[in-house]
Amino acid sequence: MRKILILNGPNLNLTGKRQPDIYGTTTMGQCIEALKETFKGRLDIDEFQTNHEGGIIDAIQEAADKGFDGIVLNAGGYSHTSVAIRDAISATDIPVVEVHISNIYAREEFRQHSIISPACSGVIAGFGLKSYELAVMSFI
Repeated sequence: MRKILILNGPNLNLTGKRQPDIYGTTTMGQCIEALKETFKGRLDIDEFQTNHEGGIIDAIQEAADKGFDGIVLNAGGYSHTSVAIRDAISATDIPVVEVHISNIYAREEFRQHSIISPACSGVIAGFGLKSYELAVMSFI
């Protein structure tokens, strides 16, 4: 069974509470549990969240050693600023799908450019928490 890591960056632990008009009222914990149930028997899903850039980099670098076949990454605000995360993605052979809950292209100008996108296998944005399900489906 393929093993997928859902890797969330800063402030995604506040999903369900933070700006519900943009991010909705479902918590990330509820989202992850729903994904595990939806893909039960087809994919082994693990998750990790950190508010620290280095934690994201460490998780990407360690993913191969932990046997992950793919990463669903929502780097949050670091998507727009972190060359270091982009370099970590480029240094791994594991496919990474970038996810955004909101449509970053319909938001503030600074959110409309992702530094990490060119290093990712694909990008899914704007479908709310369904973006995670779509990204996980890409690994089936």
